[in-house]
Amino acid sequence: MTPTYDIAVIGAGAAGLSVANVAAQLGLRTALIERGTMGGDCLNTGCVPSKALLAAAHAMQDARDAIRFGITATPVVDWAAMWAHVHGVVAAIAPADSVERYTGLGAEVIQGAARFVASDTLEVAGRQFTARRIVIAAGARAAIPPIPGLASVPFLTNETLWELAAQPAHLLVLGGGPIGLEMAQAFALLGSRVTVIEAARIAGRDEPELADGLRAALLRDGVTIIEGQAVTAVAAGPAVVLADGRRIAGSHLLVAAGRRPNIEDLGLEAGGVAFSPRGVVTDGGLRSTTNRRVFAAGDIADPVGIGPRTFTHVCGYHAGIVIRRAIFRLPAKLDYSALPRVTFTAPELAQVGLTEAEARAAGHDVQVLDWPLHENDRAQAERRTEGKVKLVVTPRGRILGAGILAPHAGEMIGTWTLAISRGIPLTAIAGMIVPYPTLAEAPKRAAGTFFTPRLYAARTRRLVGFLSRLP
Repeated sequence: MTPTYDIAVIGAGAAGLSVANVAAQLGLRTALIERGTMGGDCLNTGCVPSKALLAAAHAMQDARDAIRFGITATPVVDWAAMWAHVHGVVAAIAPADSVERYTGLGAEVIQGAARFVASDTLEVAGRQFTARRIVIAAGARAAIPPIPGLASVPFLTNETLWELAAQPAHLLVLGGGPIGLEMAQAFALLGSRVTVIEAARIAGRDEPELADGLRAALLRDGVTIIEGQAVTAVAAGPAVVLADGRRIAGSHLLVAAGRRPNIEDLGLEAGGVAFSPRGVVTDGGLRSTTNRRVFAAGDIADPVGIGPRTFTHVCGYHAGIVIRRAIFRLPAKLDYSALPRVTFTAPELAQVGLTEAEARAAGHDVQVLDWPLHENDRAQAERRTEGKVKLVVTPRGRILGAGILAPHAGEMIGTWTLAISRGIPLTAIAGMIVPYPTLAEAPKRAAGTFFTPRLYAARTRRLVGFLSRLP
């Protein structure tokens, strides 16, 4: 029997939309299945609303800080208007992810929950159909830690945060990763009291000295940070009890303790699709290890030996891998050696490649190059001198990793992503012409420090002395 579709995509988030977009425009019979809202987590409850809220919060702080430039302002938050801004940004982007757009591209959009009933067969709302290729892109949701008392206390996640009717008086944040830190700073700048509780250290995957700079900025903005303390219980109030016995009460509780894949209710067993608590188990090219018709992409994919990566830009990268393998039948495999990540606080913290500790653990002979942001003229002109650049290179100048703590660090990390992925030597970066005055000069200056000892070495000085005597 001829399959109903050439390709069926479960999930209309960042990964699923990208696959369906290409498949439909290539003329394949494409089914796009979504049980919730088109656009998935990123558009509706993740990247888009969070960055819109951060933009409002940073504008508030910019107004307060205008006194640095001889300008006096007294900003006041209109909570309803600010929230309208956040939802307005989501609404402005939503048409690009809409049912109408994908129907127009040629896909059939099926609204409902999909589940496998056989290795090549899905059921949605009582309707069964087959597909030559099935892409699972059902995403992930906030992980809820098994803390005693948490289930009986109202709490917020990134999915429910956007319907707050009033500003929190005291927001407790469980988790010091990107989501927790971004929202902590946003609400603190908007006038809420905020306490972050992290069992290890904040920004735990990033360079410690860059995390130190971010910590200082958050403390300056009024965020209370408690590190190295696990939460042992949650009580009404809400209130949290720490391992050292302290009890901290607040008005609201935000759980930002990681992500959990949406593997339940997909009928993966019936489809012969292997899965783990981290997601759908795939090979390095995102194909199911147990069902060759099936691929997984985005937050739900758990590649063997690699593990999941819960970033929206990874969803797009995964989609490209799946398109090459499932549609064009070409070889392709994941390579995360140049995978960037950004915490969109002020200043931003961006990282790509290996940290110094990771490079040393991998057996590399490491040289560290850095440049403080206060040495950058643009940073001085804008009175934003917090931060630094840290590069991890080999003694021969091969770039292993880069970390940047600075305003717009996320915009600058792309150069280093390209350099690592394409093997561009440090000499090329150090010799690059960068407009003056820009913050991008700081990473270039860091790269240049690699050559400074050689430039002013005794051997070079002798050579210059000899050359100066020539006619």
